[in-house]
Amino acid sequence: MSETAAAREELAPYCQGIGLDIGFGGSAITPTAITMDMPRPYTKVGEDRQILRGCCKSLNFICDNSLDYIYSSHLLEDFTYHELCRILHEWRRCLKTGGLLITNCPDQQRFLKHCSATGQPLNLAHKEQDFSLSTYTNVINGVGRWQEIYINHNAGAYSFYAVHKKL
Repeated sequence: MSETAAAREELAPYCQGIGLDIGFGGSAITPTAITMDMPRPYTKVGEDRQILRGCCKSLNFICDNSLDYIYSSHLLEDFTYHELCRILHEWRRCLKTGGLLITNCPDQQRFLKHCSATGQPLNLAHKEQDFSLSTYTNVINGVGRWQEIYINHNAGAYSFYAVHKKL
């Protein structure tokens, strides 16, 4: 089961209106999400159709203040905190005031313990060894004003869910 499929019941209700599912890997959060991934995604966890190809660092094809939501699952941990600040600033530009940023991310230390306990291989794309809800919150608060709408600290074996509204 994909990370998005595991989170769908909990997070899909926040994905209303016109939105982007960035780094979707083949499993869209909702049937109406505009799906985006790299030209050659490094994972394929579903059969949903990819609509856009590109890098999440630049959404220059999206107008300012135009999206109701952006959803991302197990993508942000693949960047350094410095890169993450720039990415979240870009995503914020695309969101309407009141738009939602919905994220599903691994807590890196819990992920490492899970891998050790289950024999699951490590994901070498993860960049920051202390990536967690706390460090993510620090980064997002550094790129503008947000209202925390929903948090699940302990989603699944090693993830956290966060929903923030652009103020």
